[in-house]
Amino acid sequence: MFETVETGIKPSAAPLSGTGRHGRSLWSAQIPKDPETGAIVTGDIAVQTRRVLENLRMALAAAGGSLADLCCVNISLIDAADAPGMNAVWREMLRPPFPVRTTVVVAGLLSPGARIEICAQAIVAGQAAEAS
Repeated sequence: MFETVETGIKPSAAPLSGTGRHGRSLWSAQIPKDPETGAIVTGDIAVQTRRVLENLRMALAAAGGSLADLCCVNISLIDAADAPGMNAVWREMLRPPFPVRTTVVVAGLLSPGARIEICAQAIVAGQAAEAS
């Protein structure tokens, strides 16, 4: 059965789950928002990519996993010129073997100020963290 994962990241006001799992399969969609306030982090693509990947790391950890458990990632950018900066942070924060990945350029994202959104799939060995 699909269940949401409590990640410690402020939930979206939209009708969606930020992170969910079914058994060992995990799905997470992240934007560059401050995990405590929910506000979009301002800055260039490197700053925003780092925040998105940190949020993804938090989500995976809450489910007993890590960035090494990623198997498929879909990235949306609002500007193709941001790809090199995003890739630089990607290489900094992830190690081979890299997950399967698509990167697309979109006309815009629904969260004003966001330059990047990541939707990821992982297979995690751990169980969801207990709620405090």
